[in-house]
Amino acid sequence: MEIEKILRKVKNNEISIEDAKKMLEGLPFKDLEFAKIDFHRRLRRGIPEIIYAPGKTKEQIKKIVMEMLNKEKILISKANEEIYDELKEIKNCRYYEKCGIIAIGEKEEKGEGYILVVSGGTSDISVAEESAVTAEELGNRVKRIYDIGVAGVHRLINYAEEIKNANVVIAVAGMDGILPTIISNFTSAPVIAVPTSTGYGTGINGLSALMSMLNTCSPGIAVVNIDNGVGAGVFAHLINRRIK
Repeated sequence: MEIEKILRKVKNNEISIEDAKKMLEGLPFKDLEFAKIDFHRRLRRGIPEIIYAPGKTKEQIKKIVMEMLNKEKILISKANEEIYDELKEIKNCRYYEKCGIIAIGEKEEKGEGYILVVSGGTSDISVAEESAVTAEELGNRVKRIYDIGVAGVHRLINYAEEIKNANVVIAVAGMDGILPTIISNFTSAPVIAVPTSTGYGTGINGLSALMSMLNTCSPGIAVVNIDNGVGAGVFAHLINRRIK
């Protein structure tokens, strides 16, 4: 956290009180006109500000990144290869192609418990990976079990112990969206349901899965928006960090 770093530098006589005051004046946000960067997000919410790439030019994203660099862990969601090419020379910059996340900064320490991310089908993996990578980059241990949808429920039963022992379960599914309800029968942990736009016809780009998850008969399931893997990963992190 930037404030702690500044205070430690003052304590260790690395910077003067006057220098520290000038540095703190730039907090809690930086105004770039097209963006106002929130440096106190982690202090208030326990997570850094996450840059949403769509709708921003690669030049705008780079300017935001350069302001955040050395101040905070950086996560960019819904990114692509072109944006990564603009940033890849930065130290500790990595691109998760499966889910379109760019992370900059050192990976954070992981606790003992784990978050479990499961997907209904292979087609849901990109959204599931968005959840998994987000949670990992925020400092959580993550286990993945993919393609265990209810069309072959025996596959799911085979992983009952992993489901039972997780601190939080993220269940990602499209089509009928029933997977989170089934998963909740195997664990007392919170289940976060993520509907995906996988499917066609009356699936209505994930709306059917969303409605199915919202209408679950199993209490203890929270539902995020369609394809919102980042939101699920953050939610799981906020729960898990209270347990660690």
